[in-house]
Amino acid sequence: MSLSIRYNGNVDSCSKDRDRGRTSGCPCGGNSSTTFHFASEGAYVLRTSTKKETDKRGGILVEETISLRELFETLRKRLWLIVLITALATVVSGVVSYFLLTPIYQASTQILVNQAKSEQQLYNFNEIQTNVQLINTYSVIIKSPTILEKVKDELRLDRTIDELNEQIQVSSEKDSQVFSVTVQDPDPALAVKIANKTAEVFKNEIVKIMNIDNVTILSKAEVKDHQAPVKPKPLLNMAIAFVVGLMTGVGLAFLLEYLDNTIKTEEDVEKHLGLPVLGAVSLITAEGGQKAKRETAIPQTRGETIGS
Repeated sequence: MSLSIRYNGNVDSCSKDRDRGRTSGCPCGGNSSTTFHFASEGAYVLRTSTKKETDKRGGILVEETISLRELFETLRKRLWLIVLITALATVVSGVVSYFLLTPIYQASTQILVNQAKSEQQLYNFNEIQTNVQLINTYSVIIKSPTILEKVKDELRLDRTIDELNEQIQVSSEKDSQVFSVTVQDPDPALAVKIANKTAEVFKNEIVKIMNIDNVTILSKAEVKDHQAPVKPKPLLNMAIAFVVGLMTGVGLAFLLEYLDNTIKTEEDVEKHLGLPVLGAVSLITAEGGQKAKRETAIPQTRGETIGS
């Protein structure tokens, strides 16, 4: 894996050769290319294209490939930033999930759509298909204001019909005569009451509405001990925040490295200027300079011998 950066620039070092008409040995006059390989040492690979392809400014296209070692060096240099962003995102997600978001509990009631029959009567396939198709109609009726208004009045709920409608979900399996009424509420006991009352009111009112008595409450919702909320899910939220924070930290690290055009090391000098480094001068502070002067200013002792 490598990251390629293209640089468009003018090669002026061979202008004299071009003026004299000598282009065979000039790196920018022919179609040759020069490649420097340092892959064995983990360094970068520099490929300088010397083809006659030029940009609008007449410059030679220079392609520089950054090796995997330099990528890891970038990550190591800004590891503190990546760790900080990742940890911050995870901690914020955990605090919001555990302390700020309201836990929501869920309760479900199952309803069977089936015409009651005696032992002598046999079930007809067409009747079963009709019951299955009626579930779609029942799903709309059970959330209608006709049903929910009675549920609200009997339970004395302090919410609107629209808010109660948003709390109730009706679902069914394919080709099944059973459908479920699911209620979500911050209070687990109230969620159970709403689910059971909705099923009860629907069972009583469907006879008046459809003139059909084919609804049976299969199972009622119950309050469970130590019931866990269905949302939020703190561990899942923290895992997602960890991944997002890690990706953000890595992306920001590479962005800062890309925007940083300062020269800090000898390798940067050779890389950007193409010149060998002959030596390096260390930073000398005022305190360090005074200390060096004191060390060099050693008094010399003169000795003489007096003969007899």
